[in-house]
Amino acid sequence: VRLVESGGGFAPAGGSLRLSCVRSGSVFSVKRMGWYRQGVGKEREMVATITPRGDTQYAEFAKGRFTISMDNDKTASYLQLNQLKPEDTATYSCKQEIQYDKFSTGYVDVWGQGTPVYVPS
Repeated sequence: VRLVESGGGFAPAGGSLRLSCVRSGSVFSVKRMGWYRQGVGKEREMVATITPRGDTQYAEFAKGRFTISMDNDKTASYLQLNQLKPEDTATYSCKQEIQYDKFSTGYVDVWGQGTPVYVPS
């Protein structure tokens, strides 16, 4: 099972980007998908999470500007970034909490490699 992010890059202040995270490989169940970010010299922080039922959580800085979504097949998540600010500059990584098969005893975290977002000041 592997996650691959895409969609990062340069955006002007006030601009938008749409990040994608696509899973390859089948799993038995998905508990939650999420996006996290880490700026240079900073700790990684949660941006947004979503469950298959559609329950979402957002960090305060993301509310009203970012939107997380999940595809119907529960293989991919997306993060729409609007009204970008220079302080949004970071590497954005996706995570999926998955159960590999019906014999697994719990969920494991699978991470993507990250995609950079750069918003110059």
